[in-house]
Amino acid sequence: MNSKTTPRDDPLDDGCDISNAQIIRILSERLAPSDQPSLTPPAGTSLTPAGTSTTLSAGADQHSPTLGVCVVNDGQSLAKKEERIDGQSLAKEEERIDGQIKKRGHKVVAPFERLSNNRSTVTLSVPDQSPMERFSKHHLNVTQLCEQSWCEIKVVYGFLKPHMKRREMRRTAVTTGASIHLAREREANPDAVTVVVYTREDREALKLINLIQMVPALEAGQLVREFPVLGVLDGVFFLGVVDELYCSKSGDLVLSELKTRSHNSLPHPAQAKGHSLQVGVYKLLFDSMVQGSMKRDQLLHFLKLRPHQAFGSELQRYAQKLGLLAVTFGELVDHLLVVLHFSNLQPIDKLCLEYRHQSSGVLIGNREVEFEETQLRAELRDYLAFWRGEREPHGVDIEDIEEAWKCRTCPYEESCEWRRNRLQEVMVDGSKKAKLDGSKSETPNSCRRVPN
Repeated sequence: MNSKTTPRDDPLDDGCDISNAQIIRILSERLAPSDQPSLTPPAGTSLTPAGTSTTLSAGADQHSPTLGVCVVNDGQSLAKKEERIDGQSLAKEEERIDGQIKKRGHKVVAPFERLSNNRSTVTLSVPDQSPMERFSKHHLNVTQLCEQSWCEIKVVYGFLKPHMKRREMRRTAVTTGASIHLAREREANPDAVTVVVYTREDREALKLINLIQMVPALEAGQLVREFPVLGVLDGVFFLGVVDELYCSKSGDLVLSELKTRSHNSLPHPAQAKGHSLQVGVYKLLFDSMVQGSMKRDQLLHFLKLRPHQAFGSELQRYAQKLGLLAVTFGELVDHLLVVLHFSNLQPIDKLCLEYRHQSSGVLIGNREVEFEETQLRAELRDYLAFWRGEREPHGVDIEDIEEAWKCRTCPYEESCEWRRNRLQEVMVDGSKKAKLDGSKSETPNSCRRVPN
């Protein structure tokens, strides 16, 4: 069986895992609005699809594996593209992207702010414009919620300062974790193949083909890896990829998420919070899929895909080999919905987190996550209130010892307005408190003469 390789990691143990797809998207698209169809790879783009095995190659840093050969853009590998981008100034690259947008005639709802390294002030929120509109987001990835649970200000800076985000994604901790996930994926799919795709519909179709193949395997009690999940939660469309799904000896359907850590210890509660949120949302999506909640129109609308778009020749041959008669994206969606409707898959019974050491691969420990749906949906509504522009973004509470240490690993620490403003508030409050305490110590009795 085939599955998409989406290696993930817990970068510098900062509480948010990064998927293969996320790394590719950040490296190749972060300078432009991420969900604009006009900026999709041109014809001839080679992707390692759902169900194919990928190989890691050395990019700009020959000591750190990257996902360079997974995506080919205009005959160049992603690694080569990254070298080219690094060799240009940010201004030139932004000018190139702006030219692409203008040439293709697509209206950008919310252009990105262009920031230089020495600019000290940024606009963390824009009146009358939600982050979904501002950053041209039609849907969210589950891993973005994980990052949001860590620090919403960091999420905003990731969009506003894409050059720093790309640099963060090239860290050894990220690429090492990605390679560990990839190795495990290739164990489950040693006979995977590579398929060339030409459109966004081709790319998303490969994920659905993967999903269609995994359903009967899961029904038969087999372990599946990199299982795509998608659907609408509280009015927002989500995409995600589950590390592992399997049936336990007792017959329970178990979702297991692998986390790699640079420290040989279980994560801090602040880190585990994001991990628990992630697997909980995965369960919500998976359960809704097997219960028939996923709708055709929702999938096409939120992903901005064309139902009558025919697949590329290579993808058509690949689908025919698997016995799939669909030749357009809409036909494939219809087939998927039928497969899910007639499957005997049940909701997930258990949620588990598996922690392994990055260097040695040794198991650190396992944790079972309690699923409290009411509480989870309440948290989800609060997170989505930020994306809808219903509230301001929240940063780290620097007065909370359980939270303040996060800033030490953040690449935006020095330029973070939230942190700077909070430090000033703390200093002012401390000064006021000191004056108040001083005035209280000077009681009226201390000024009176004591009689003889």
